[in-house]
Amino acid sequence: MSGYPNDPTSLERFALKQRLSMMTNRFEVRAGGADGPLLAVAQQKRLAMREQVTFFADEDRSQPLFGFKARSVMDLGTTYDVTDGAGAPIGWFKKEFGQSMLRSTFSVGVPHQGLEGSGQERSQLIALLRRFSDFSWPVHFDFTAGDVPIMSIERQWSLRDAYDVQLPAAPHGARMDWRVAACLAVGCDVLLSR
Repeated sequence: MSGYPNDPTSLERFALKQRLSMMTNRFEVRAGGADGPLLAVAQQKRLAMREQVTFFADEDRSQPLFGFKARSVMDLGTTYDVTDGAGAPIGWFKKEFGQSMLRSTFSVGVPHQGLEGSGQERSQLIALLRRFSDFSWPVHFDFTAGDVPIMSIERQWSLRDAYDVQLPAAPHGARMDWRVAACLAVGCDVLLSR
């Protein structure tokens, strides 16, 4: 695929957009922004016992690249394992249920990078408004590992959910693995109202 980076820690920015679909949740991931080259197409399995999303290399969904799956069934505080196309683990994320009562909070880990961090919604006001209104509020998440920014997710104003995801360089120059970041961004969207 033309836009797929060889080094998963080299991508600085991508856009995530929910696509119109009657029966499934679908998302497209584009490098650099909304008009950039297509990196992956994600599809959420419906009616599965465990929450699962697979990212594919093509529109026909014939080549799985990576994905995430809940460790347990129907658990609000479950951990989601991120795996590559062959099923090897590359990371994890979790919605922190107790901390998310007032402002959605997630933890994330990328063991092969020695990276573990957390993030939450920037605005307490928007977080509270979201709980009382079905309006598509712009939502912003900031993720850090210690004091180092590792990721930001910003939901734009649009009819369908659209996100801009930034992956700032760490002091040693590497960025968070974009595959884990894409899974976390979709997870934030899917789990936002829970």
